[in-house]
Amino acid sequence: MSTRIDDYGAIVYDLDGTLVRLAVNWKAAAEEATAVFADAGVDADADLWSLLEVAPEHGLGEKLESILAAHERQGAERSIRLPLADRLPHRDRPVGVCSLNAESACRLALDRHDLSAHVGAVVGRDSVTTHKPDPAPLLATVDRLGADPETTLFVGDSERDAVTAERAGVAFAWADTVADGDGVPAER
Repeated sequence: MSTRIDDYGAIVYDLDGTLVRLAVNWKAAAEEATAVFADAGVDADADLWSLLEVAPEHGLGEKLESILAAHERQGAERSIRLPLADRLPHRDRPVGVCSLNAESACRLALDRHDLSAHVGAVVGRDSVTTHKPDPAPLLATVDRLGADPETTLFVGDSERDAVTAERAGVAFAWADTVADGDGVPAER
């Protein structure tokens, strides 16, 4: 498959590590999350994303989501713009964001870097009932753009992004290798 953006009818980007770098204090978020699990008498000897998976079965889903979203919003306020974001204003096709971060943090980061006007749909971890690598968030983003999965490119920076695209039947490109019509990779 092509990794040239101009070969696709719509582009969906991951956010953190692709368009911006959120300045999240993940250690503090993990400590706060672990404390919530410990207070509930639940062993929390796992990473944050694993805790996110098991939180609902312990009645801690909303609390954990609140903790993560607060840390992500703080990180969005201090985020840095990555080179690929500079290309968003020049897109002549639908553009969306599909992220494992909370939608509110995504929107804050996009606003901070004056990118919101160039993004037609934002789907975060809390926008739909599942999150990446489940294909539903990516397919929801594509649907909200009025696009087709077969003609959409998902650009990301993680194996989770690649798996999400594969499961959704959407082409995938690594953020540091995607190219415009001129064939020039994103990182110039």
